Amino acid sequence: MEHDSIKSIINRLAFVGNYLPRQCGIATFTTDLCEAIATEYTGTTCIALPVNDTKDGYAYPPRVRFELAEKDIDSYRRAADYLNINNVDLVSLQFEYGIYGGIAGSHIVALLRELRMPIVTTLHTILYEPDTDQRQVLEAVAALSDRLVVMSERGKDFLQEIYKVSSEKIDVIPHGIPDMPFVDPSFNKDLFGVEGKIVLLSFGLLSANKGIENVILALPRIVERYPNVMYFILGVTHPHVLQYEGETYRLFLQRLAQEKGVASNVIFYNRFVSSEELEKFISAADIYITPYLNAQQIVSGTLAYTLGAGKAVISTPYWYAEEMLADGRGTLVPFNDPEVLADSVIDLLDHEIKRHAMRKRAYMYGRKMIWPVVARRYMESFDQARAEHRHFIPPGFAAKVLDKHMGELPPFKLDHLRQMTDETGMLQHAIFAVPNYREGYTTDDNARALIVGTLLEELGSTEAFELSSRYLAFISYAFNSETGRFYNFMDYQRHWTEQVSSDDCQGRTLWALGTVLGRSNVSTLQSMAGLLFEKALAFIPQTTSPRAWAFALVGIHEYLHRFNGDSRAGQVREELAGRLMALYQKNRTDDWRWFEPILTYSNAAIPQALLLCGQSIPNRAMTEVGLESLNWLAEIQRSDENASHFVPIGSNGFYKRGGERARFDQQPIEAQAMVSASLEAYRVTGDERWRKEARRAFEWFFGRNDLNLSIYDSITGGCRDGLHSDRVNENQGAESTLAFLQSLLELRLAQNALLSVEADSV
Repeated sequence: MEHDSIKSIINRLAFVGNYLPRQCGIATFTTDLCEAIATEYTGTTCIALPVNDTKDGYAYPPRVRFELAEKDIDSYRRAADYLNINNVDLVSLQFEYGIYGGIAGSHIVALLRELRMPIVTTLHTILYEPDTDQRQVLEAVAALSDRLVVMSERGKDFLQEIYKVSSEKIDVIPHGIPDMPFVDPSFNKDLFGVEGKIVLLSFGLLSANKGIENVILALPRIVERYPNVMYFILGVTHPHVLQYEGETYRLFLQRLAQEKGVASNVIFYNRFVSSEELEKFISAADIYITPYLNAQQIVSGTLAYTLGAGKAVISTPYWYAEEMLADGRGTLVPFNDPEVLADSVIDLLDHEIKRHAMRKRAYMYGRKMIWPVVARRYMESFDQARAEHRHFIPPGFAAKVLDKHMGELPPFKLDHLRQMTDETGMLQHAIFAVPNYREGYTTDDNARALIVGTLLEELGSTEAFELSSRYLAFISYAFNSETGRFYNFMDYQRHWTEQVSSDDCQGRTLWALGTVLGRSNVSTLQSMAGLLFEKALAFIPQTTSPRAWAFALVGIHEYLHRFNGDSRAGQVREELAGRLMALYQKNRTDDWRWFEPILTYSNAAIPQALLLCGQSIPNRAMTEVGLESLNWLAEIQRSDENASHFVPIGSNGFYKRGGERARFDQQPIEAQAMVSASLEAYRVTGDERWRKEARRAFEWFFGRNDLNLSIYDSITGGCRDGLHSDRVNENQGAESTLAFLQSLLELRLAQNALLSVEADSV
């Protein structure tokens, strides 16, 4: 289940490394990590990109979405393209020299260099004495990664001392293990036909560096003391060893067991077992032995598994074993010393109390290594990587100054608006620039679209009537005469999917209807909008959302601009404006000049509503509150004290009073609200500063923002759905596209009005 204590901002997570059913430790680890995170964080989509060492690849599960060819560097670049265009929030890379192509696995660097999202790399090998190529590759991987994960403190020390990686960039997270019960070894021995016998176990992919021969050499003395000892050697020969050497090592071990007279005490299980089978083998073992020959091993999945299962462990002192088996959690024996190994096995079998105490210490230590715990640790690292991503705003950052031609407003391009509009109305979402039918429609978006259609009419667009009539028809169908409210969400089959829609939907729909009544000259549109406006106006006082009140007030202002004699509309206007004023007095302090104890979305719409009311009622206090709150908001929504570029409140946490302001994810609707409110402030005050403020917010769409990336797509005429900490959201949904178009249309109308005034003064 997903844990409330850790909230992840990652929606789509990609794992790069080997993956089951490929037979290797990295494949097992990557699969287990991916599945553990997918289980713990059900809101996060996890995909995998494994590396194939054979032409035919493997029969991967559905989670695998793209396959890399080990020796084909172009496949690494294609994988980078795949990740970039699929809105992946973060890449978790498993690094081991031998699984990637190129010298010392250098092909993986080509992939990392092309990625635009944060990268967290788990290092499965950290060499103490790397050659030149190995050092260069690891240093490149470290430099291109936002964070590095190691599985031992020694690994962290090596990264700092040998590779000069800052400690702040390194997370020590233990190797994950299954959550196995602490059971008596006798419980599962009947599964293997060894009831009443003592079981020694070694498992893993078989190769000559495992040192299994030293256990076989120790067996004669052990069997002499305990004739009922059985030694299980579990695992297939490593695929690469099998390819070049065949079963030479396994045959050597079998002959050695015969020569030493212990062949009947040794059982070879030449299988790559599933996690479930492995747990049964481990549970049946009395003592687990890792007799590796090389000290330079920074991690061992097999040791982690058996330690966490509460096994008595005997190991040679390779790096990982020294750390894991410290403080009495296991026994260390010298390399290549069968005599001491035999003594240690006999000692643990002779002293049962000592052996079980060791088991308990190991099991308790392993509780922090079970996969649910490790998954949460990884997600913490991932979240931190996103916050610290190399594309995040560095000190002294300045958004690019736009070209001089940006002094002219761009032309209207309605291609994407048409693409998102069908016979029913405005579709809600898009996948990139392609309408997403699965998400259906909303009244919210059709109300926004109706506002845009009405502004298009005002500017003389020949398409305005066709578009507006379609959006108005949707809104009319959305009205529920029994409740007096508008439905909001509709699926693609034209079924309403909720019984009670938001207050904001009611306010925004009233805004759209009022805009039609106040600005359109098409009588048929006015007639239908008038019927709906009256019904919506009756309900709006029942709402409790300040934004619903603000949206409604903008619509009422538009309506009263043409029908100023409607006393009921005037009464509702005064009531809603009075509520906003009361909220402001309740929440305002010297350092918090706002209507609520939190800034969320469409913030500037609230000051805009009071500016309109202050002028039309008229009420000077409302005008002053509107200007004061908008000025405070403008000061907050900028990159520095010099008013460099527009930085809207991020939707990933918003901004609570006394808390930390969310910088991302930045939404187009915030830029649109600031454009609209600033233009109104300019009309009220005549202060040129507000025209510049509107322009500053509008330029956010064109790349004058935290990442210097354009939100507006000049090819489609659509607008991307927001600005993350490391990239834009490439989807071009209705809300975003309409926010851009409304901003552009309002600026064009304001520009026309200014030109008209200047012409009249000549």
